[in-house]
Amino acid sequence: MTGGSHGIGLAIARGLAAEGCNVAICARNLKRLRPAAINLTSMGVEAMGLYADVLNPSDIETVMKTINHYWGALHILVNNVGGGGRWGTDSVEDTPEQVWVDVYNKNAMAAVRFTRLAIPLMRKQNWGRVVTIASIYGKEGGGRPWFNMAKSAEISLMKTLAMNPALARNGITFNTVAPGNIMIPSTGWEEEMKNDLEGFKRKVDSMPLGRLGTPEEVASMVVFLCSEKASLVNGACIVVDGGESHSF
Repeated sequence: MTGGSHGIGLAIARGLAAEGCNVAICARNLKRLRPAAINLTSMGVEAMGLYADVLNPSDIETVMKTINHYWGALHILVNNVGGGGRWGTDSVEDTPEQVWVDVYNKNAMAAVRFTRLAIPLMRKQNWGRVVTIASIYGKEGGGRPWFNMAKSAEISLMKTLAMNPALARNGITFNTVAPGNIMIPSTGWEEEMKNDLEGFKRKVDSMPLGRLGTPEEVASMVVFLCSEKASLVNGACIVVDGGESHSF
């Protein structure tokens, strides 16, 4: 589980732990990472909290080597780490090119690097699940272009890998979950409410359900995709947004 110390990532980790899975999570924030790992262990499974900055490829390699060393197997990979939807400014020409690069690396390239290292481990057991957390903005316009571009790339990655018979016939599936607006602490929602409470209320009221989603609602879909019951679901991009998005 990448980016597993809070929000959607931790909710997914808890959902998998509730099904009896041993879980390894990685993140940069040690203050969140350690308590998250302890919380998962309290659920009666083995859990590892591993430091990783996904902008550093060597950290990714260390995480995967550590998992393989201690457990000798990897059945599920959830590419959750990402973000950048609020980076830069509304002005494309005034936003530095480095923002585009960093957002792409944090999202798409992190997913590429983790997935490439996971596939050989999954081949050994002829079974695997790779789920990548993208966004509704990977499927339609809106938002900032560097974020949309990175999330579209993640969806494309999963679909293309899913169509490879050499992988599918090894029992490995690749799917994407595209959340809408999810209430996660420390991701900008509190600041938005503080700066423009009425505007925030209008935005939420315009959504079909009249509320933001929760990390646990996204996690439920991911847990299903990681199960045997989802054996025929391969290459799908499943939207979890309460009807918010405009694309089919």
